[in-house]
Amino acid sequence: MSLKKALLSQILGLALGLTVCASAFAADATAPDTSAATNSAADAVVPKESMFQAGRAYISRVSDRLADTVTGKSEELINRAMEVIGVRYRWDAELPQSGLDGSSFVGYVFKDKLGFLLPRKSTQMSRVGKPIGRDELQPGDLVFFNTMRLTFSHVGIYVGDNKFIHSPSKGTTVRVDDLGSMYWDKRFDGARRLDGSDNLNDAERQELLNEVKNLKRKSRSL
Repeated sequence: MSLKKALLSQILGLALGLTVCASAFAADATAPDTSAATNSAADAVVPKESMFQAGRAYISRVSDRLADTVTGKSEELINRAMEVIGVRYRWDAELPQSGLDGSSFVGYVFKDKLGFLLPRKSTQMSRVGKPIGRDELQPGDLVFFNTMRLTFSHVGIYVGDNKFIHSPSKGTTVRVDDLGSMYWDKRFDGARRLDGSDNLNDAERQELLNEVKNLKRKSRSL
């Protein structure tokens, strides 16, 4: 799938009310486009409330498929994350070329490999997907920590064998650490598995929608 189609796939999914979307639904991206006149007519007939309800119904229908996508491609996801090992930590940076902080590392890997669009902050990521117990962890799950006397202030990706990969802090680089080590075990805050659901508030959801608009503008130039 081309980069343009992947971006359009994200836009279509999020426009239906998804806060996390996956490029695995290639059929959505390649479905025939309707004419502008048909779209205008549909917009005039279907109220926004009904469209929102349809989006929620869509989330319900595909939530299991989203979870299956992460589980089924967890090896690819972890391999991509491992390729970023050694990239320096840099606050508020979003690309490996310039550096990655804790949440931007996670966001970059999921977006680059699976097409998932995650919120920017780790505290927001902690409200995406469903909570799982530590004994339920599978590769690809998100793990959270309290590293700044603030819950869910740091996030990483579980890779299996009680290990996780993350971008820890200033002066370090992306690396793999052990959940059982004294430092991380003491600060473990919980884990989430992406399944298409979320507990984001209106402002956080709007932030994601703004990101979609930016992707849409960029896709026009591809």
